[in-house]
Amino acid sequence: MRHITGFVLALILSAALFFGAGWGISKFSAMQAGHGTRALSAWASLHNALPLAALIGTGLLIGILLAVRPISALATGLPGLALLGLSVLVLVRGRQALSYLPMSGSHFAAGFTTLLSSGAFALAGAAMIIPLFMPSRWSGSGKEVLELDEEYETSSELGLVP
Repeated sequence: MRHITGFVLALILSAALFFGAGWGISKFSAMQAGHGTRALSAWASLHNALPLAALIGTGLLIGILLAVRPISALATGLPGLALLGLSVLVLVRGRQALSYLPMSGSHFAAGFTTLLSSGAFALAGAAMIIPLFMPSRWSGSGKEVLELDEEYETSSELGLVP
C-alpha cells in the first residue's frame, strides 16, 4: 500500500515541479528582468512574492519526500528518473526534445524549459533518485515482523531450542 501511495505522491510531485517550479521561475525571471528584485519594495507586493513562494513550496515538498523514511522511494524516484531522462534527451536532441513538453505556450512550460535547459533539473533529478538505492526505503516498518515473531515461536517448533 505504501508504494501505491508513493506512486500517487510521485504524480503530485511531478505536477508541482511542472506547475509550481515552472511558473515560479518564469515569473521570477520576468520580474527580475523587468524592474529588478534588489529593492525591498519589490518584495512588499504579494504579486511579486508568489513566484518565490511557489519555488520554496516545491523545494519543501521535495525535501519532505526525500527525508521522511516511511514514504516509499517511488515518491521522489520516479520524478527524478523522469527529470534525468528529459535532461539527457535535451542534451541529445536539443530543441526537438523541448517540443515534447505539454502546454508549450504557457508560463509553466517556459519556466520548466529554463530549468531543464540550465541543468538545474539534472541536478535535482540526481538528488531525487538517491532513495531508490537505499534498501531501508523499500522495506516496510519493522512492526509487522515483531508482531509475527511474538505470535509464532518458530525456533521451538523447529526443535532448535531444548
